[in-house]
Amino acid sequence: MKRLLAIIAILASGFVLSAAAQTPAAAAPAAPAKVALVAFQPLVQQTNDFQRKLADLQTKYAPRQAKLKALNDEIENLTKQLQAQSDKLSPAELAARAKVIEDKKKQLERDAEDLKNDGGAEAQEMFNSVAGKVGDVMVAYAQQQGYTMVLDYASQQSQMLWSDGSADITKAVLDLYNQKSGVPAPPAQPAAAAPARPAAAKPPVHHQ
Repeated sequence: MKRLLAIIAILASGFVLSAAAQTPAAAAPAAPAKVALVAFQPLVQQTNDFQRKLADLQTKYAPRQAKLKALNDEIENLTKQLQAQSDKLSPAELAARAKVIEDKKKQLERDAEDLKNDGGAEAQEMFNSVAGKVGDVMVAYAQQQGYTMVLDYASQQSQMLWSDGSADITKAVLDLYNQKSGVPAPPAQPAAAAPARPAAAKPPVHHQ
């Protein structure tokens, strides 16, 4: 379901979390910062929970996608017929058939826009729901591991240019969330039907 996947693929979380400890007394030396890194949007999208909800969303909108495809195929067939028979039709018949095609094109555009809006709103709500729960797990994990800050390097606003990868907790949080959620991994899909990969972080993070 490329349209929904595209909608989902461009959802930006903009998630940057600070889990700083309480400010120490003025006389005490400041504790060294321990920063963790996470690719938050890809993390959310890779959870079993999100993948299951995405599959349900695709199933829900499949009939409307099929209807759009059928209408598009009808328009293409009518257009080909008109082109093939144009020299045999009267000007009035040409105009009538052209109007039918034009009306169907407008209907297709309206229905496609409605699907985009409806699917986009539901996909955004779905992402936010999972992201909130993933964020809670991430905070708890970061605090347990003694991190004072978590930076989202997949955010469009990220300014990080390089990391050796040792502070990246994305995989650890993903595994922990999948375990806590109890949602099994979805069945493996053929390569052609696999969900679109999340957009790469800008700027990219290079690991040794």
